[in-house]
Amino acid sequence: MSQSPPRAVTASWTDVVLVDGVRTPFVDYNGALGLVSPIDLGIKVGREVLKKTGIEGEAIGTVICGSMAQASYDAYMLPRHVGLYSGVPIEVPAHLVQRVCGTGIEVLSQAADAVQLGRADAALCVGAESMSRNPVAAYTHRGGFRMGQVEFKDFLWEALLDPAANVAMGGTAENLARRHQISRAEVDQFAARSFARAVAAQESGFLAGEIVEVTDETFARDGIEPRAIKLKRGDHVTADTHIRPSSVEALAKIRPAFGGVQTGGNSSAVVDGAAAAVVASAAFAKARGLSPLSRIVAAASVGVPPEIMGIGPVPAIQALLAKAGLSLADIDRIEINEAFGAQAMACARELGIDEDKFNVNGGAIAIGHPLAATGIRLAVTVSRELKRNGLRYGIASACIGGGQGIAMLVENMSAR
Repeated sequence: MSQSPPRAVTASWTDVVLVDGVRTPFVDYNGALGLVSPIDLGIKVGREVLKKTGIEGEAIGTVICGSMAQASYDAYMLPRHVGLYSGVPIEVPAHLVQRVCGTGIEVLSQAADAVQLGRADAALCVGAESMSRNPVAAYTHRGGFRMGQVEFKDFLWEALLDPAANVAMGGTAENLARRHQISRAEVDQFAARSFARAVAAQESGFLAGEIVEVTDETFARDGIEPRAIKLKRGDHVTADTHIRPSSVEALAKIRPAFGGVQTGGNSSAVVDGAAAAVVASAAFAKARGLSPLSRIVAAASVGVPPEIMGIGPVPAIQALLAKAGLSLADIDRIEINEAFGAQAMACARELGIDEDKFNVNGGAIAIGHPLAATGIRLAVTVSRELKRNGLRYGIASACIGGGQGIAMLVENMSAR
């Protein structure tokens, strides 16, 4: 059994289940979803997960959402609008969670808390992100423009810099590559494996089992103005768009992005997308004859040095295992978000993870990383993988910009 880091924040739950989850296809930057507000992506998956589970909106007791970038002028309303247009009662509150790349897991954790504490029998959980709609922004011009001091910057690019450590997120992966002596060739091999596994998962239909088609659609509710999804050129999307055969040889031709081992080919894909899940009490699910995807067992979050933020999953997973009284050998499948190839590899090496248990359906290098949606995707994907193979325990984990890690343990109850 692992020893928990002394400052880790941990929680465990006894009566909380992940009923089911869905997501949009994850679509490349400036692709078919490029003009769609993350609010509308969130509404889409919120409505679809309720439809899939057969849970009426009236049964939802709280709405918890995540989104990082203020990618529309009505961004303040994101959680409230997701709830309203998903059919949740007007009286049910909603709030927004922000933990950068760990946001989705934090959403699920707060939902588990709400259920365990009796605040709600069921929670609608949504993570939505438009990377394409990240603004070109100015923060210093409220009082007017001064000669020679007009400054507008690309928010998506500038947000990758952590000024505390004076290093970009890609630079933190390069720091880990140097510490763990990870070569460019090794990172490209890891990326090629991620692509190959994702291609196999897509071709087998496994990924399709969690994806809902997105097309032009209007969301209406009596008493409020309608909202809508309007795609470019009447497009509709049914599958992740970044997944493709990608050989080591092809990846090796891509130039470094941060002066070292990381490139656009072996780092997480920049995509737009949303994911949703319903978290509820086991009694709630049983009363409705539902067969949950998994039980949410425990979660942990912890801080790490900002300059090596990518190592965050290591102490988070160690704290998680200590909280649950398990060892890594007890875990059948592990998902660690592939923010960067060297980062994910460093985590796997420090923990000693068997690669046959690790990101077995590919990861964010191939599938993409829409920040707030990723954690929910990881938890749903690993839960579905456990069900498919009759395995018991799985972990979803992510590193977090600024220097944190987060991890969640789920259990396939039918494999006990």
